[in-house]
Amino acid sequence: MTIDLRYVKTALLAVLIAVGLGIQCQKAHAAGSETLIVAGGCFWCVESDFESVAGVKAAVSGYVGGKTKNPTYKQVTAGGTGHYEAVKITFDPAMVSRAQLLDMFFRSVDPTDAGGQFCDRGASYRTAVFVANASEKQVAEAAKSKAQADLGQKVVTPILSANAFYDAEEYHQDYYKGKNLVITRFGPKRQSEAYKRYRKACGRDKRVKQLWGSAAPFAAKY
Repeated sequence: MTIDLRYVKTALLAVLIAVGLGIQCQKAHAAGSETLIVAGGCFWCVESDFESVAGVKAAVSGYVGGKTKNPTYKQVTAGGTGHYEAVKITFDPAMVSRAQLLDMFFRSVDPTDAGGQFCDRGASYRTAVFVANASEKQVAEAAKSKAQADLGQKVVTPILSANAFYDAEEYHQDYYKGKNLVITRFGPKRQSEAYKRYRKACGRDKRVKQLWGSAAPFAAKY
């Protein structure tokens, strides 16, 4: 059996081209994504809000800002770990900018409250913006200054250097649209219904509307 080397070379070249195109596509995809980490009280609510924004590819609930490795929800909410409940937002900057997302963030929380958010009190429920470099810090500081000027009140939300972000337990991801049955103070409810009841009872949107009025980007949904 005789093997024509011309065909071998052609096939090898085709494979190399395909691999090269795959690498380029991966790089293009990566270049089209950025991340923003914010803490705004209950991470179920922040995740729910930002997953509805055009240009946001994903929003993941988790923990950031502390020293404990691989913290659990119980450890974080009990205090002492230094972690915030936070959400890592992955977005396409060609569709929505970091500055736009930060404007939405400040107007979806009570940035005047240093003790938590709404009915959730304690260090893990405080607001914060986490940045990875000087450029991100500059954008965040500008958004904070704009929010303070628009609100006419002191904004206490800190801009902090990001450290390791730990994904929250699977139970917490996409809780707002979950279908599992859970026991709540309102009785047995599907997660999605339990979430709606919790959000209303916590007074989140009522307070946001009181602060921001028509500038609140998500409160009108509830």
